[in-house]
Amino acid sequence: MSLKGFLKTMINDLTQIGFYTLSDNRAKNASVDSDMQRCELILGARCNFNCSYCRRIGGPDLPFEDAVNIIKLWGAQKLKNIRFSGGEPTLYPRLVELVSIAKEQGCKRIAISTNGSASKKIYDGLLNAGVSDFSVSLDACCAADNDIMSGTKGQFNKITENIRYLSTKTYITVGVVLTDQNQGNINKIIEFADSLGVSDIRIIPAAQNGDRLHEVYVSPKLLQKYPILAYRIANLQKNIAIRGLEKTDPIHCGLVLDDMAVCENKHYPCIIYMRESGEPIGKIGPNMRQERLVWYNNHNVLKDPICSKNCLDVCRCYNQKFELFKS
Repeated sequence: MSLKGFLKTMINDLTQIGFYTLSDNRAKNASVDSDMQRCELILGARCNFNCSYCRRIGGPDLPFEDAVNIIKLWGAQKLKNIRFSGGEPTLYPRLVELVSIAKEQGCKRIAISTNGSASKKIYDGLLNAGVSDFSVSLDACCAADNDIMSGTKGQFNKITENIRYLSTKTYITVGVVLTDQNQGNINKIIEFADSLGVSDIRIIPAAQNGDRLHEVYVSPKLLQKYPILAYRIANLQKNIAIRGLEKTDPIHCGLVLDDMAVCENKHYPCIIYMRESGEPIGKIGPNMRQERLVWYNNHNVLKDPICSKNCLDVCRCYNQKFELFKS
């Protein structure tokens, strides 16, 4: 297949990229009664990094009993995929237990968003408990730049060693958040990430930077190796914004029906909405999905400043399919 044809495929077929929950089958069947597909739980705001772009949310560590209750509520609705994040979730003292509980509840895929600075012992414990997916922040390709981007010092070698190690164990992506500080090095960062053996590479402009991905060159060899990276580059080539909605997009967000982000016992439309200080839909409890249906029916995302400015390209694509199948 030609590179042009390959990139076209990446735009049209979400099942072929790393956003593994956004399938056509899900879009055809999503409702408040279908199985829960993807939920993200914020375990607290604690973090040993101080990244300049970070929209840190939450407060003290979520009480363990509350976290267990949330996971079991999701499990009762046949949750397929769960992600633990923060803050830095590896600082949560009973994270391994939560992973084990999620696995017992039937979660097929258990993910951790981490800055990559924990010990190998901690990561091994998470792998043994059932984690199948790590997303590690990698916003630089050298120690000096990493110190600036992470707001801490002396962690770069440890992060890269952990990425190399985890890449031999399971599916791992690196997330590259682009700001004015590091955008000029994007190509070098991508090449460095490739040298670490990762499964894929996610590039995204920081929310406060808007949609500033216009001069990124990636070799055809790397594009054919990394589906998520290829998806983003393909969108850029077609002038499709990475962040933000267009007037022609659906006015409702179908993702809220079987997806959820939770922080401090409140549920939000999505993780981006939460991090951009949007209002929660409601509180954790037996009526969560009905509350989300009401939000879906009554909320025009094109008129919401958070959604209209920050919604990601892959979510737009899914919602376009959802509306198409619904009609």
